[in-house]
Amino acid sequence: MPLTREATVEHLQRILSSEQVVTDEQVLRERSIDNFRKLQHIFGVYTMPTPAAVALVRSTDEVARVLSFADEHGVNVVARTGGTATEGGLETPVENSIVVDGGQMNQILHIDAYNMQATVQCGVPLQALEDAVRELGLTTGHSPQSKPIASMGGLVATRSIGQFSTLYGGIEDMVVGCEVVFPGGQVSRIKNVPRRAAGPDIRHVVIGNEGALCFITEVTVKLFPYMPENNIFLGWTIKDMKTGFEVLREVMVAGYKPSVARLYDQEDGQLHFSHFAAPDDCIVLFMAEGNAGITKATAEGIREIVARHPGCAPVDSQLISDWFDDLVWGPDKVAREDERIRTTRNVNRTTEISADWSTINDIYEAVLPRIRAEINGITLLGGHSSHSYINGTNMYFNYFYDLIDCEPEEENDKYYFPIIAIICEETLRLGGSIVHHHGIGKARARWVRDEYGSSFPMLEALKHAYDPKGIMNMGTIFPL
Repeated sequence: MPLTREATVEHLQRILSSEQVVTDEQVLRERSIDNFRKLQHIFGVYTMPTPAAVALVRSTDEVARVLSFADEHGVNVVARTGGTATEGGLETPVENSIVVDGGQMNQILHIDAYNMQATVQCGVPLQALEDAVRELGLTTGHSPQSKPIASMGGLVATRSIGQFSTLYGGIEDMVVGCEVVFPGGQVSRIKNVPRRAAGPDIRHVVIGNEGALCFITEVTVKLFPYMPENNIFLGWTIKDMKTGFEVLREVMVAGYKPSVARLYDQEDGQLHFSHFAAPDDCIVLFMAEGNAGITKATAEGIREIVARHPGCAPVDSQLISDWFDDLVWGPDKVAREDERIRTTRNVNRTTEISADWSTINDIYEAVLPRIRAEINGITLLGGHSSHSYINGTNMYFNYFYDLIDCEPEEENDKYYFPIIAIICEETLRLGGSIVHHHGIGKARARWVRDEYGSSFPMLEALKHAYDPKGIMNMGTIFPL
């Protein structure tokens, strides 16, 4: 027989302490969602089942005891740290869930400048780690737009990526080792070594698991030299996305590694570059960083490649530098965006996918006309590529819409889900991946079988093996 809400709270208070078990109704409502249902937070209307409690864990042992209790009694557990998720991965879809909040596990345990790695607890904000290593002339190389508020455990759990990924890679390229807790309370540690060939790389059971398999308590990541004095910014206006994708492809295939390589279409570009780009211009831009000799050679090589494409007009590098300085999203920008949506009822969202070079432009050209034709109230629709590889790139679709005959709590069903469906359908039809770095969460879980195809049993086997009772983040990755 399932535990009552009251019994769950009582058990947690015995395992932890009364002050570590939050039952304030407003906090519980806020912790029932993430940014996937951000309008519910903005307008103060919540529709998801509220959790029984938020458990503020302070140690790996406390996490283990909470997960052991939850596994024994079949209680859904949602792991949370910074709370910046965008795909519903932090939602509590069933009654009386436990939100296990690792935000108080916020110690930087060790910065090892000789071996170029840092070990931190899961609740350490990325910005705090970055600030600490910068004092030593180092960087994590990881810079998602959420850097001021995102935490290390969540970044690893969602397989995140940063704005400098073309040089440093995604979080999966940065994680050296980690400590995690599985249902039942088993603690596992993956040791810190540069590489090993002792069977499959089990780090990837953890990285990107989105709290559906385990709770990440500790992470060790690589560090890199930080030399901003050598940064070189480059930009051009171009007339179409197809040419822009080709420029990106040639830069990557040639072996250059700019830290930033981005391509904006006309509408998306006007949000950022209207002070120098015409309404019919696309924009391609780069940043080279690192050793002075490497950045110089990278910039020269990129200029040489772009010069082979007619119609590319150079942009003053200072304009690109100024844009980049304002790119991260801290609490102030989030608050301003919330207020804009509250007062105008005009909502902005993004959805990102990936594909190879042969396919990416086809997906872009297939998605936009469908959204314009099938969704009412669209006020802006565009896209940009921001993470490239030798064999392909990603695509962000960026869209704004007015809420027409729609209450805020209905926005997901009437607008957001239908747009995501169009993007996922066209991406799958043409052979891309429905998610590049935001995670599947609950928002895209309905397409997970199509995403994996014949390899889905491999993914499903992980869930059965590591979470046989299904208590970890119900509905995330694996739909209810």
